[in-house]
Amino acid sequence: MTQTKRTILVNNIEISVSSVKEQDYISLTDMVSGFEGGSALIESWLRNKDTIEFLGVWERINNPDFNSLEFEGIKSQAGSNRFYMSAKRWIESVNAIGLVSKAGRYGGTYAHKDIAFEFGSWLSPEFKLYLIKEFQRLKEHEAQQTSIEWQVKRELAKVNYRLQTDAVQMNLLDGIPKAKHGFVYANEADLINTVVFGKTHREWQSQNPNLKGNQRDNGTALDNAIIANLEFQNSLLIQQGYGQNERVTMLKDLEQTLRASMSNSPAMKKLEQQVNTPLLKDIDK
Repeated sequence: MTQTKRTILVNNIEISVSSVKEQDYISLTDMVSGFEGGSALIESWLRNKDTIEFLGVWERINNPDFNSLEFEGIKSQAGSNRFYMSAKRWIESVNAIGLVSKAGRYGGTYAHKDIAFEFGSWLSPEFKLYLIKEFQRLKEHEAQQTSIEWQVKRELAKVNYRLQTDAVQMNLLDGIPKAKHGFVYANEADLINTVVFGKTHREWQSQNPNLKGNQRDNGTALDNAIIANLEFQNSLLIQQGYGQNERVTMLKDLEQTLRASMSNSPAMKKLEQQVNTPLLKDIDK
C-alpha cells in the first residue's frame, strides 16, 4: 500500500496526514497525543454505539466489500459494558477501509478524513475546528504547488511544440510555395494527433461537433504529456532527414512505450486527478 506522509500542526500537536490509495487519512494516534488518556481514547471512542453506527454508514457508502452481516452483530453489542472494540478488530471483522492500523515509522491508527473529523468532534469541538482549518490550509498549499508545477509543464510543452515548428521551417519548406506553408505545419501537427488519438484534427471535429476546442484540448494530462515528448522526438527525426512514413512508424512505437510507462507513474496519476486543464490548451495549432 503506497502511502505519502505529510504533517499539519493543530494546537501545537504535529499530526500526520497520509495518502492511502489517493485518499487522505489523518493519524488518530497523533490527534490524541495532546489529550489525557492518549491512545486509550481511540478505543473508548470505538466502544461508543454512535461511533459504530457512524462507521457503519461510512463503510456502506464508500466500501463495496463491507461485511454488513458482521457489522449488524457488532452494532447490536455496541454500547454495552462488556463491549470492546479496537481499530484492528474493526478492520478485520467488517473488512473496513475507513480505518488503517499500521506499524513502522509512521505507525498508529489512521482514519479517512471524514472519520477523523468526526473523532475530532468527539475529542473537542474546538479541536475539530482547528483540525479542519489546518487540513484545509494543507490542501490549499498543495493545490498552489500543483498549479506552479503545472504552469512549468505547460511552458515546457510550448517549447516542444516550437521545436517541432522550427524543425519544419528549417527542413521541410524548401521549394514549397509560401501559401502552402501552413498546410505543412498542420500536416505535422496532425501526424502527432494521428499517432496519439488515431485521427486527424478534422476527423475528430466531424465526430465531436458539440465539443469545444480540439482533441488536444479535450485530451487527458497523459495524452498531452505524450504529445510533448513526441513533438520533441519528431523535431529531431525531421532534422535527421527521416521521411514522414518512417517517422510515423518510429513515433507509434515510442507512443506505446511512453503510454505504458507513464500511465503507471504515481506522478502522472496525481496530475490526472488534480488538473483539469490539458497541457497544451493555450498552444495555437
